Amino acid sequence: MMLKPELFRSKKVVLTAVGLALIAGTTFAQSASNEPIQWDKRRLEQLERTVRRVDRALNQASAAGEPFILQTDPEVVALQGRVATLDRRLDDLEATLQRVNGDVERLTFLVDETGRDNAALRSRLTDAERRLKAIEDVARAEAELNAPITSNSPTGDAAQDLAAAVRLAGNDAARGGRALETVVVTWPDTPQAREANLRLGDLRTAASDHAGAVQAYAAALSGWPRTAWAAETTLKLATALEVLNRDTQSCGALGEFTRRYAEGATPALRARAAQIKTRAGCS
Repeated sequence: MMLKPELFRSKKVVLTAVGLALIAGTTFAQSASNEPIQWDKRRLEQLERTVRRVDRALNQASAAGEPFILQTDPEVVALQGRVATLDRRLDDLEATLQRVNGDVERLTFLVDETGRDNAALRSRLTDAERRLKAIEDVARAEAELNAPITSNSPTGDAAQDLAAAVRLAGNDAARGGRALETVVVTWPDTPQAREANLRLGDLRTAASDHAGAVQAYAAALSGWPRTAWAAETTLKLATALEVLNRDTQSCGALGEFTRRYAEGATPALRARAAQIKTRAGCS
């Protein structure tokens, strides 16, 4: 039977569409699985059966003058269903990832904020510890400086105790003064105790404690020793008394200087004695 040209063209178009659909389905399945299609004997036979079925349906439809309805291949339908399912799952995954990203951003912000808070707390804690240590150090120093002076010899030797106290006084006047007082208490009536009193007088003069200096110089000069430092110490005593407006006692100390030490004193010491005598108004 001869097919009309219009029917032939329609059949050709339909066959072309079928071929394209099969090729497209095959290609889509390949891209979805990322694996090349293996054209084995089974697949080729299946394709051939599909083509023959389409051809018979077209011939029957042409003979009966009825429109041809192409039934989609079950494998294509199944593949389309799987693709739709994968699309939905991908959409769900994308939504989940967006939520996770939002949670990560919030957590990152919280972590950064917590880090800043921790740094601020560490700084405050460090500052508090530093201030507390300073307070403890002051309290410890106050307790040490206000404790009673008792007999104590770190070295067991008066000369070594004095030398250690002098070195300490050069770095810490307060603690050095206590060390010198300890030498006086531990080694009374010794040359080291006299020198310790002399150095105590110098420390108190430097601190403008002239009354304390008078006591220390007077203790150092008890009995008017014939030592190398006795003459200058007498002038220091006279000066401290003059500063305290105790001019009569200052003049008395200058008199002792003249009687006991002036003859062997240096010209500088004698000139200094004359200046003090003038300031105190001694006759």
